[in-house]
This record gives sequence, C-alpha cells and structure tokens, in this order.
Amino acid sequence: MGRNDHRRVDHRKEPHLSPQPSLRVFSRILLSAVQLLVMLLAFLSRGSSQVRVGADILFDERFDLVRGKRVALVANNTSLLASGEHLADALHRNAETHLTKLFGPEHGIRGDTPDGISVGNSRDDRTGLPVFSLFGAATKPTPEMLDSIDVVLFDIQDVGARFYTYESTLSLTMEAAAERGIPFVVLDRPNPIRGVSPEGFVLVDSLRSFVGLHPIPIVHAMTVGELARMMNGEGWLRNGVKASLTVVALEGWKREMWYDETGLAWVKPSPNMTTLTTAVVYPGSCLVEGTNLSEGRGTSFPFIWIGAPYVDGVRWARALNDYRLPGVRFVPVEFTPRAIPNVASNPKYVGERCHGVELQVSDRNAYRPVATAVYVLASARNLFPSGFQWRENGFDRLAGTPRLREEVNAGELPARIVDGWTDELKKFQEIRKKYLLY
Repeated sequence: MGRNDHRRVDHRKEPHLSPQPSLRVFSRILLSAVQLLVMLLAFLSRGSSQVRVGADILFDERFDLVRGKRVALVANNTSLLASGEHLADALHRNAETHLTKLFGPEHGIRGDTPDGISVGNSRDDRTGLPVFSLFGAATKPTPEMLDSIDVVLFDIQDVGARFYTYESTLSLTMEAAAERGIPFVVLDRPNPIRGVSPEGFVLVDSLRSFVGLHPIPIVHAMTVGELARMMNGEGWLRNGVKASLTVVALEGWKREMWYDETGLAWVKPSPNMTTLTTAVVYPGSCLVEGTNLSEGRGTSFPFIWIGAPYVDGVRWARALNDYRLPGVRFVPVEFTPRAIPNVASNPKYVGERCHGVELQVSDRNAYRPVATAVYVLASARNLFPSGFQWRENGFDRLAGTPRLREEVNAGELPARIVDGWTDELKKFQEIRKKYLLY
C-alpha cells in the first residue's frame, strides 16, 4: 500500500554490533519480565471494567423471556456470548426454548456480505434454520415471516451512528412485532464510541430513508436498547403502534466507556468496521460516501484514509492542520483502492491512484467526528473545485438535512455550520434523557 507521510528517513546503515552473551541473556529476561507485567496490568484492567451484555444476562437471569417459547432472532456475527458462542447456536441447542427463525440485517446473519449488497433468504449452515433477509427484497418482516412466533429477540452490536443500517432494522422489526402483538426483546450492547455527546444535525422528516428513519442526530450517544425505548416511547413506529418492549440492560457499562474499556473483544460489526479506531472516525468520514471522494473502501484503512485522484494530499493536509481541530491531525497519504472479497466489491476509484489525507486521532475524548467532517468537506470543495462533486440525494440522506451541503456550497465558515446544529441538539437531548438506562 503506497502510504506516504512525507517523513524523512535516513537510509544510512549503522555498523552491526553483537552484544556479549551475558548481556543478551539479561536483555531477554528483562524483556520477558516487562511483557509479563504488561499482560498482568492488562488483565487486571480488563477484570475491573468487565461489562456483561444482554445476551449473557438473558441466559443467566432472564431466561423466562424465552423459556418454552417459539423465538425469532435478529442477529449477525456480533451476536456472541462471553464464551464466544453465537447466540443462535446457543439458543438452538437449548432444550428449554424453541428457536425457529433467524432474521439477518445488512451483511447477513454471519456478517460476511459486503456493504450495500442485497442479501437473499437462505438457510443457516450451522443451525439449519430458515434465514429471512432484512436487507434485500424486504427490510421489514412480513406478517407471514412472523407466523408461529411468540417472541422476537434483537441482538446486534451497533456503532453509535444514525446512518448505520442496523438501527433502521431495529425500528422496522420492532414495528412489525408491535403490529402482530408479539413481544420484542432487545439484548443490549455498549455504544462503542461512548454515550456522552450527541453531534450533528437532526434528521428532517423529508429525508427519511434506510440510513435514517427518525429525528435523531448522526451521533446519538445511545445504546440500541435506549434507542428502542425512544422509538417506542416517542410514537415513532408506523401509525404510532407501541411494542411490548423489554430491554435486557447491560451490567457494568458506564456512558464514558470506550469499547476497549469494557473488557469485551472487538468483533467487526460490518466488513469495513475493522477496528474501534474506524468506529471513532466513522460518524464523520461516512459523509464522504455522499461525494466523489473515496472514503477508503478497498484499502486497509477504510474511513481513515480519504482522497481522490484529483486531490493534492500535501496541500489538503496543510490546510486542515491549520484549523487546529481538537484531537486529530492530518497526514498526506496515497492509496489505490482494490476489490476485496466479502469486504469491498466495487470501491470508488478501483485500481486508480488516489491522493488524500489520513485522519490520525490523537485524543479521542476531544475529537468531534462530525464537526471534523464539516471542515474536511468544506476544504475539499474550496481547494479542488473543479474535481469535487456531491452525490446530492445520497449526501443529504446521510447528513439528515440539505443544510450542510447548501451552506458549504454558499461558502459558509465551517465553524458557523457546526454552530448551526446547537439548538436542535438541545431539543434532542431533552427527549433523549427520558430513555437513558445508564
């Protein structure tokens, strides 16, 4: 991968000096001791902040919700118990309940389908159960799909961004269950980017789509269980139907926790959500999908690398760093997107050399992903006006409003654009606080 951070490297070789045997042995012992100490500290830290997810609590304390019942499960590859076993497999082999149907979101029940690719109905290889896709011909379970079901379980790891489609799957599946009078249970999981600071414009009703159904900002700072409570409590489900909703809450999670502070292993929620760092920048970088800039799909650093063939990466990085945005610096980078099986089937500029910037987050507590994206977009349009283009309808759906695109086009200062969502965020926070569990 042609990464270029424009640092100077001294290629002159120093003479090779072999240490004395006794020094070499001592060095190895010291290194081993340091490694053991690091492992011990990591273990103690993990144990002190261990979080239990709703799926484990279901088995340990709330099995009454499914005991003796015919269960439909909405799940994907993140639906794991602390043992590492998939929830579908654990329920299927349990004699006290009857898992009868599986529902898969975008990327499928086992999470191996690339972004945006339609998924068909199938049969699960491990359990032999029918799998109904909610990212294909249907995005909402039909009445027939819910025949002979006593309870619907939802257990999927979200990433904390409104346009992540699992949140729409949550809403539409809960709506379908409510319409049939079937109890709906959310097995809660942490918000990996914390549950502290909402950010971005609130979605306007005229731009409702599968990347945003309800009036929430891009960063909502809620768990899926809290989102379900809000959708249900605010009457946002179709025709105002109300679900018989139970949220099996997390144990040990605090709103200030990043995912790597929970003691839980990172499992990619989607093929391009490779690390927690990806999730940290995603709520802002995903907006790039609504332009002709590459968001880094088809590389090792999706959403962290941004660029295009028409970009001057050095000039762009310099302009962005001049803003002195909190918690992030920008480094020039070059990359060539390629098709990656089961990850990126047809990325932008496949096979073409792109120039751009790498987002290096230095202080994730200070970093503001959506505000950063405003500066990224405004500077790209100003610096490269003959190349930069919007994918207008797609961008507005991601942003949740036409205001962001329109104000960038009008030459509004990025700081004023960011200030423009302050009042609507305050109103959202007043609603949000009624549904917080932690």
